[in-house]
Amino acid sequence: MAASTAAAAGASVVLLEKNDKAGRKLLITGKGRCNLTIVEEELENFIAAFGKNGKFLYPALHEFSIEETIKFFEKLGLPTKVERGKRAFPVSDKASDLLSALLNYAQKNKVRLITNCAVKKIEGKKKITKVITTKGEIEADKFILATGGLSYRATGSSGDGLAWARELGHTIIKPRPALTPIICREDWIKETEGLSLRNVRITVYQNNKKQDERFGEALFTGDGMSGPIILDLSKKIGELLDNGEVELRIDLKQALSFPKLDERIQRDFKKCHKSMFKNSLAELLPQSLIPVVIKLSGIDPYKVVNSITKEERGRLLHLLKELTVHATAVEGFDKAVITSGGVSLKEIDPKNMKSKLVENLYFAGELLDLDGPTGGYNLQVCWSTGHLAGKGS
Repeated sequence: MAASTAAAAGASVVLLEKNDKAGRKLLITGKGRCNLTIVEEELENFIAAFGKNGKFLYPALHEFSIEETIKFFEKLGLPTKVERGKRAFPVSDKASDLLSALLNYAQKNKVRLITNCAVKKIEGKKKITKVITTKGEIEADKFILATGGLSYRATGSSGDGLAWARELGHTIIKPRPALTPIICREDWIKETEGLSLRNVRITVYQNNKKQDERFGEALFTGDGMSGPIILDLSKKIGELLDNGEVELRIDLKQALSFPKLDERIQRDFKKCHKSMFKNSLAELLPQSLIPVVIKLSGIDPYKVVNSITKEERGRLLHLLKELTVHATAVEGFDKAVITSGGVSLKEIDPKNMKSKLVENLYFAGELLDLDGPTGGYNLQVCWSTGHLAGKGS
């Protein structure tokens, strides 16, 4: 995006790619479908999703908005569609189509793409004079760093750009894995591997104090949890883990209050009052979760339902509203969708993405100290900052 925008504005542009093909990470976004943006009508809501650093994005989004992003790709012959959660995808459901559209656009604007070209060194301090690569030296008037962070290293994201920025005098906010699965200490989780939870609320606690919460979908893995709301909570969980274990309370019946859920359980029990407890939960819980809840409740699975006590029913109620797991770690960069942290925004001009320390250096994308939730937010930052950096340079 940065290279093509600069070239469209009349610059002679060289795009360096250390892989044999460009855009490897784009191909795996959205499980290969590429969730290219979030169709959020209110700019304020988009900005708020990035926390205190979000306001940095105002100029980039005014210059190249969500609406303009959709139009941009449609002009390139890539029609889009909007799915649940305002998430936009190519109509074809192929990330490869989006990548082809971008590469064709770059070629049309005469961007010279050099593949298998790793940068070994950037020369200069207050002003970059040249870059030394595995294919020789390249001199230019202006330079844009758009290398991404540290997530999905197999795609080439090895943190090179962060190291170069640091060498050039920039402050690097500690990179952390973000939008990543978590590992939990409960042994029973492996029994529920692959179970998807819908319309649940997960609240994060540490030392019995509420720290964060999300509503939506989650997933049990072999050793912990994943899914959209876990990914969105993972950055906060990772930060809290520096101070000890983190507790997650899962409300499996978000739509019902404690009293209403108790009424529901009693109705279910009346319908099957002569059944054994283990056969009475099919309408309340997914099949793979039933043995776990029975075990955690401490209620004899063979006990006849009409002999279950009020206290026992209370334990069941508590489990359905506050099923508790304990996070012990977050997965690393190899499973993280994005990198939290990066080049300090205080040292970049948001109006043009230009470095305040190096007179001919610009930044774009995940390299910046910006990270948002799942659903297309982070790719929109790439398009908008890339466009602004290309135009500014």
